[in-house]
Amino acid sequence: MDAADHAQLIVPVILSGGSGTRLWPVSRKSFPKQFWPLISERSLLAETALRAATAEFAPPIVVANQDHRFIVAEQLREAGIKNPQILLEPAGRNSAPAIAAAALLAAETNKEAVLWIMAADAAIGDVTSLGAATKTAAAAARAGYFVTFGMQPTAPETGYGYIAQGAAIPGLDGAFKLDRFIEKPDASTAADLLKSKKNLWNSGMFMFTAHTLLEEMESYAPLVLAAVRAAIETKTRDLDFIRLGETAFCAAPDISIDYAIAEKTNKAAVVPAAIGWSDVGSWTALSEIAAKDEAGNFALGDVVIENSHNSYARSDGMLTALLGVKDLIVVTTQDAVLVAHKSEAQNVKKIVDRLKKAKRPEADTHNRTYRPWGFYESLIQGDRFQVKRIVVWPGQKLSLQKHFHRAEHWVVVAGCANVTRDAETTLLQENESIYLPLGSVHRMENPGRIPLTLIEVQSGAYLGEDDIVRFEDTYGRN
Repeated sequence: MDAADHAQLIVPVILSGGSGTRLWPVSRKSFPKQFWPLISERSLLAETALRAATAEFAPPIVVANQDHRFIVAEQLREAGIKNPQILLEPAGRNSAPAIAAAALLAAETNKEAVLWIMAADAAIGDVTSLGAATKTAAAAARAGYFVTFGMQPTAPETGYGYIAQGAAIPGLDGAFKLDRFIEKPDASTAADLLKSKKNLWNSGMFMFTAHTLLEEMESYAPLVLAAVRAAIETKTRDLDFIRLGETAFCAAPDISIDYAIAEKTNKAAVVPAAIGWSDVGSWTALSEIAAKDEAGNFALGDVVIENSHNSYARSDGMLTALLGVKDLIVVTTQDAVLVAHKSEAQNVKKIVDRLKKAKRPEADTHNRTYRPWGFYESLIQGDRFQVKRIVVWPGQKLSLQKHFHRAEHWVVVAGCANVTRDAETTLLQENESIYLPLGSVHRMENPGRIPLTLIEVQSGAYLGEDDIVRFEDTYGRN
C-alpha cells in the first residue's frame, strides 16, 4: 500500500474511559464493562476493535484511563490488533477532550484523516449493515460534514437521547442534515417520538476528518482545544503508550462532544442505520440482546433457574438459583450480589453511590486486582494474616521490592517461578515453596510458557497494598 492509499484509510478512535456503574457489580472503576465479555467470549473493547480490523481501516487510536493501560494493551494483543496507538488520559475530562486529543494525534501525520469515533462498550449485532453505514458516513465526512450515526429505534426507549433527521444531502445517498438533538425523553415523549421514522437514537458514534473536528473545535470549544493541544505538545512516550501532558489536559473543560460541537455546528449530518445497536448501558439493555430460553430467561455461569420467567441471571462466583420469580436481574460476583427488578435497572448507580458514601471498597474495586504482570485475588483474610492467589503471565515479572510490616510464604501450584530473595535466586516448580522474611528484597518471575499460579500467605501487623518499596520495575511504577 502506497502513501496515498494509506492516507485514505479510516482511523478508528475508540473511547475507553467510562466506568459503567449501571452494570455493577460486574463493572466497577477498577475493571469497567468494556473489559468484560458480556455479549460474546471477547470483551466489549475487543469486539469494538475487531469491527475496524479490515483493510479499509488504519490501526486504531484508543483513548484510555492511564490506570487501565495494561488491560487495554493486553486485550488488544489477544484480539490480534496490530500497532494500536494507546493514548492515556491522566484524568477523565469527558468525550470532547478525548476526541480532540485523538484528532490532534492523527493530524500529526494526516490532517485529512477520517476519524471514526466509537465507544468501547457498545454492542452491534449486524456488522454487515454497519459496514454499509460506515461507507456512507466516510463519504460525508470527506465532504466536510460532522457526521453522527442515528440508530433506528426499536422501542420507546427513555435511556437514550434522540436525533431528528432533516433533509437529504444532495450527492450523498443515505446521508441527511441533522435537524436537532433531543434530550432523553420521558415515556410519553418517547412514544410520540417513535411515531416518526425520522427520530433516531443518538448512538454516540461519529465520523469526520481531523481537520473538520479541529476547525469546529476552534470555533465552538476553543478552551478545550487549547488545553488539549498543550497536552499533546507535552506528551511523553511510556513503553507502548502515549501519555498526555497531565497539567494541560486536566485544565480542559469537562464536556461531551455533543454539547461542545455536535449541537452547535452547521456541518452536522446524520446517517440512519439499523445495525442492532445497544449501548449496553444497563442490565435490562444487556438482557434484551442476550439469547433466551423458551421462558424468556438468560443464564450464564453457575446458575439454576426453575419456574421463573423473563429473568437475567449471571454468576461469576457461587451457585445462584432462581425459583418462582419473573422480571428479575440477578448478578453474582465473588464479593457482591445484585437482585433488582428489570424496571429498576437504570437505578443501579444509586446503589453504587450509597456504597461510595459508606466508603465500601466494593463500589469501585473487585476482589480480583489486575496488574501489568497478571492478577491477584484475596481468598481469605483474618487477624494478622491473608491468603491470596497470584497469577503471573508467561515472561512477566513483579517488581523488585520489600515490605516493612509483613512476611510472605509462596507455594507454586501451577507453572514455575524464578524467585529472587536478597542475594539468592531459586527456581521453584509445582508443589515447591519459599519463605520471604519481613524486610527481605524479593522478586518473582515467570520464565515458563504457561501462566504461573501460586498461593501467597501473608503474615504481619499490617497487610495493606501500600506496604511496598519498589527498587526496580519493568512497568515504570517506581
